[in-house]
Amino acid sequence: MSSKSQRQHLIERILAERSVGDHGELVDLLAAEGVEASQASVSRDLDELGAVKLRAGGQTVYAIPEIATQRAVPLETLRRVCGDWVVGAQHSQNLVVLTTPPGSAHVVASAIDRSDSADVIGTVAGDDTILVVAAPHTTGEAVAEHFRELAGL
Repeated sequence: MSSKSQRQHLIERILAERSVGDHGELVDLLAAEGVEASQASVSRDLDELGAVKLRAGGQTVYAIPEIATQRAVPLETLRRVCGDWVVGAQHSQNLVVLTTPPGSAHVVASAIDRSDSADVIGTVAGDDTILVVAAPHTTGEAVAEHFRELAGL
């Protein structure tokens, strides 16, 4: 059984090598590689990878932007990631510390970095802790509260 990150890496490779127009086709291609995944999982993976639909050769296909910073994460994806992984949020002045289960901080930090939030300058992720730096126009308290809401805390 492959991990989520391995599955997503395989999805990136498949989309780089061939035209894929729908979730079902991608599920079948993953299965041909020995990776079982539901259409719902594939849909979430495509969301988290920042996949976009493009017109190519008269059909609509999935593509993943080459530059990771171009892979914007929609608010609903950020809400799902925070709901799944953020277990705590503390603040001090313009800093926020988010806690996650061990090994999960990088997933949340990546989603935050790609969320296009004007309230966050950037993140630094450890194993189970993320340092979030709030933008000058807001406070750590407001940003921490935002992440608590997104995580359902």
